[in-house]
Amino acid sequence: MTDDLNRLSATRWDVVVVGGGNAALCAAIEVAETGASVLMLEGAPETYRGGNSRHTRNFRCKHDAPLSVLTDAYEEDEFFDDLMRVTKGKTDEHLARLAIRKSEEALPWMEAHGVRFQPSLSGTLSLGRTNAFFLGGGKALVNAYYNTAADLGVRVVYEAQVRHVGIEGRRFTHVEVEKDGVTHRIEGRAIVLAAGGFQGDIDWLARAWGESARNFLIRGTPYNKGVVLRDMLDQGAESVGDPTQCHAVAIDGRAPKYDGGIVTRLDCVPFSVVVNRDGDRFYDEGEDVWPKRYAIWGRLVAAQPEQVAYSIIDSRSIDLFMPSVYPPESADTIDGLAQKLGLPGAKLRETVERFNAACTDGSFSPQELDGLATTGIEPAKTNWARPIAEPPFYGYVLRPGVTFTYLGLRVDETARVTGPEGRYDNIWTAGEMMAGSILGQGYLAGFGMTIGTVFGRIAGQEAAAHVA
Repeated sequence: MTDDLNRLSATRWDVVVVGGGNAALCAAIEVAETGASVLMLEGAPETYRGGNSRHTRNFRCKHDAPLSVLTDAYEEDEFFDDLMRVTKGKTDEHLARLAIRKSEEALPWMEAHGVRFQPSLSGTLSLGRTNAFFLGGGKALVNAYYNTAADLGVRVVYEAQVRHVGIEGRRFTHVEVEKDGVTHRIEGRAIVLAAGGFQGDIDWLARAWGESARNFLIRGTPYNKGVVLRDMLDQGAESVGDPTQCHAVAIDGRAPKYDGGIVTRLDCVPFSVVVNRDGDRFYDEGEDVWPKRYAIWGRLVAAQPEQVAYSIIDSRSIDLFMPSVYPPESADTIDGLAQKLGLPGAKLRETVERFNAACTDGSFSPQELDGLATTGIEPAKTNWARPIAEPPFYGYVLRPGVTFTYLGLRVDETARVTGPEGRYDNIWTAGEMMAGSILGQGYLAGFGMTIGTVFGRIAGQEAAAHVA
């Protein structure tokens, strides 16, 4: 339910939850189920509630046997090995394994609290064994959790921007919240911070990345500007993660500046050649299966001139992936396609011809590593290397699309935040605000939801125990 801050500020709440996405909701539900009073402060309007969780599709989950819609098994060591490959070892193993282990019990908990799952669809990164897809997507998950929270008596205020977390020594005392231009003081016995990263603040991105960041697109909510994160860091909370590391994927260059979401992502890269503005290839498009590599392409494109790239495929590949909401450019010749994309025609034709000549005979298998590789060119393409030869030809413009940043607050296994004098007594955090503890770089499809769910639940359980 939605409430008025003037009335609610007269109450000292057991637990204040800052944020309104998956992690915040999991924490609020865990607290409310103990009978403690919970106030949730969501900075976005009600229409846009849920943060980046609105745009998610799935949840990566460990399981030792078939579980719900998940097939076969996906055991802890395989899950952790997948994580190590994408992060190149930049992770806190203890926290990572905790998230992995607890994901198995999280899935039935999600189902018990209104989330429904469906088998993965074709073209959705081939994740039927490792990832459970939400029926209705992330918006349905968010709505289910808000319904559950309302039934449990959680109070929610929208368009409530927390500007300051009041701390005395090692204890949280209150938050200062701005709504409709008026600042309110809200007191609480404990607080869970789940207000996301700073990707919505382009100036902050530019300070970290340089001016090139102004060409980035933000896939998720424009409301995650890192206000609460900055306030905590300014007060001496320990940070974790690199401000230049983030979940950044290559998305359709025609996407809006903010909030384009999952429908703007492009999954055609493994079946394409990707060139920069000058018509040159710059990375192995077939390095690994797409769920383990799609999140590196945002950074790769960000390093190219004008932060733009172009994915070129032919008619044999157009139906092998989930398309963007925007249709591709198409032409019957490579030169014609180059003209539509604004690329140098002769150079693009030369790049494609060199690639085609380097392709070898073999069996093409789009759903798995097939070893169909090029020879004699750099960079090589190590899987799915078929000639781009069957018209019509198609092209997509790629831009870096930032989902969330990895700079966050350092936590322990109880999700408690560390300050200048050691662990705070009554401050916990979850979701994107602490994901950098586990995601030093790179990304695994669905793992952000895993981290948010597991540590949101832990933070809620620990905060509830503190106030009991």
